Amino acid sequence: MFDLKVLQATLEQLEVEKRIPREAIIDAIEQAMAAAYKKDYGKRGQIVRAKFNVETGDVEFYQVKVVVDETTVKPALTEAELEAVKEGTLVLDENENGDSVADERVRFNDEHHMYIDDARRIKTGVQVDEEIIFPLEVKDDFGRIAAQTAKQVIIQRIREAEKDSVMADYAGHEGEIASGVVQKVARGTVFVELGRATGVIAATEKIPGEFYKTGQRIKAFLYKVEDTPRGVVLHLSRSHPRLIKELFAIESPEIASGTVEIKSIAREAGARSKIAVISNDSNIDPIGACVGQRGIRVTTVMAELGGEKIDIVPWSEDAGEFVSNALSPAKVLGVDIDEDAHIAHVDVADDQLSLAIGKEGQNVRLAAKLTGWKIDIAGVEVPTLDTADAETSETVPKKGNKKDGSIDSTDSLQETENAQEESADENTEDSEGADGLKDAVAKAQDEDNAE
Repeated sequence: MFDLKVLQATLEQLEVEKRIPREAIIDAIEQAMAAAYKKDYGKRGQIVRAKFNVETGDVEFYQVKVVVDETTVKPALTEAELEAVKEGTLVLDENENGDSVADERVRFNDEHHMYIDDARRIKTGVQVDEEIIFPLEVKDDFGRIAAQTAKQVIIQRIREAEKDSVMADYAGHEGEIASGVVQKVARGTVFVELGRATGVIAATEKIPGEFYKTGQRIKAFLYKVEDTPRGVVLHLSRSHPRLIKELFAIESPEIASGTVEIKSIAREAGARSKIAVISNDSNIDPIGACVGQRGIRVTTVMAELGGEKIDIVPWSEDAGEFVSNALSPAKVLGVDIDEDAHIAHVDVADDQLSLAIGKEGQNVRLAAKLTGWKIDIAGVEVPTLDTADAETSETVPKKGNKKDGSIDSTDSLQETENAQEESADENTEDSEGADGLKDAVAKAQDEDNAE
């Protein structure tokens, strides 16, 4: 019935390429053979099973009956009742499976059930719900419809086995980064080829303003593995806050090992993010571990996110200190924590107010998400350097302009040096003029002598 060489080659190919266990494929073949047998030779309600020998190619068929008693099934209909049902004079409140609304028990079927008394005559000590197996005559000449049924069963079972294998591969990787190639973009949804399964990036999970091209390799956060009738679907995200954490874990060994922890993340995808970090080792700087030498680590993460800005701040158990750090790069003068209202009242200098709030309130909004506190920022007028100079100008007169009319010694020395330089210049000009007069007189005497 089977070409064993072709069958063995097919089993190995499915096992290697689809990662489907050999036992699952053999089970699919057995179910297909049983379905074909029942299609051509079975009866309604009959349970047929097949046993396939891979070494010899032989197939054995069995009929299975379930052991029941009066508490698990309703009595079978008599011939008179069956005739009345056919004629319509007896209406049963049952569906086609024999299930009744009033009585949850199923109707006894001789092809499907066997009463326990009869079963114990065949097998001693058998209990209710156990199975009794009866061998069936071997058949190998199945019709076209039965063969088509067997084919459909094999395809369905192999798909189910492949789906189970894919689920086993990816179910344990939720919450990690998946790297793949963009397969296509349709109606705002990005389909990513990840090998054995296809990842989907919904329009709401994309980074705003980011465009994808077919064949482009990208990294995304795998946040859900879903088993659907059409196969396993991997839901990916490029805007998820945890994507930043997983990217830093790739770039920073300290984060991957747990020495440095990212305690909190606030993100507005495509624009700016803030992360709060803490070190479990006093010898390791948590911010330096994220930034890297010459900023190579944080730059790599930013490049992967399309240039998204990332602020790294130290985490603190003290709420006031944490809020102050979260508002970086603004300088905070003081923080007053209102525990009852869960509000942090922050004071900053007037010239730092716009920096603390950020463009369109982005900085304070991210700081609130990062810390979990509502933040109320107020500007405080702080004396500037010019004001301090004005206050001290009455007691400390400027050089060369003292209130008592005296001249500062430094200014006097400078003026003396300037006067000496001017005098030297004048002497130089005088000597140059005298030398010119002497030359003119000598020239006139030479002309007289020549005459």
